[in-house]
Amino acid sequence: MTSPATIMVAPNGARKTKSDHPGVPVTISETARTAADCMDAGATAIHAHIRDADGKHILDAALYRELLDAIARECGNNIFAQVTTEAVGIYQPEEQMAVMRELRPRGFSAALKELIASPEQESVAAAFYTWALKEEIAVQHILYEAEELHRFADLVRREVIPGDHHAVLFVLGRYAKNLESNVEDLLPFIDALNASGLKANSAWMVCGFGHSETASLTAAMALGGHARVGFENSLWYANGELAESNAARVQVIASIAEHLGRDGQTVEQTGGVLGATSLSPSSG
Repeated sequence: MTSPATIMVAPNGARKTKSDHPGVPVTISETARTAADCMDAGATAIHAHIRDADGKHILDAALYRELLDAIARECGNNIFAQVTTEAVGIYQPEEQMAVMRELRPRGFSAALKELIASPEQESVAAAFYTWALKEEIAVQHILYEAEELHRFADLVRREVIPGDHHAVLFVLGRYAKNLESNVEDLLPFIDALNASGLKANSAWMVCGFGHSETASLTAAMALGGHARVGFENSLWYANGELAESNAARVQVIASIAEHLGRDGQTVEQTGGVLGATSLSPSSG
């Protein structure tokens, strides 16, 4: 039987503002309300960013706690909240890791190329990832190129990144490519995953930029992966029309998951997909 797909909403990211779309949530209350709307539309997880008083990207444990508390008030235990460690050219790895150690969230995402940009950073990163594993914090590793999977697999083999189950996010496309990706961008990731030896012990998710987001996420779910959808990466439906809201985009992907026979995931299963070590992943 095909396992249910995780549908994660990424409603704002670090860069989008109201000038891009009035429905981009910027404040804590807006983001929490968006989480609830997207939960009702079929999302079981949210990839959460916070902004400072000027609407700029920030990593701050106190503000993250406010957001996580607000999401809990709006959603109860019915959505898995993952926070970002994204640097956006502002933060150094030690700062990114320090915020997570202070916050101790249920889950966070981390770009491999940010936290372990060079071999010299491996020992510090290994201590951080070992801490997260012991704390049973779900870690999703962000990979921007298929070639990164080979390095990721090597780090896993050498236990720089410890654990028996690993969650990865494949990023299709780039801001530098005018916010567009192609479905074909997924194929090198799949080839690299098959060659890495990690497939049986990994859960993979895809996000895609621009007008091909729907097609990219459909392909991912059809191949056994999971989907991250939302205004962080795309504002549009497949036909090029501007979406009304994050929840509307979630609803589209949830409907596709249903047609593929991959609907109905529980929050507990979502936690496993996103790297929670105390839970079993719902798919490989």
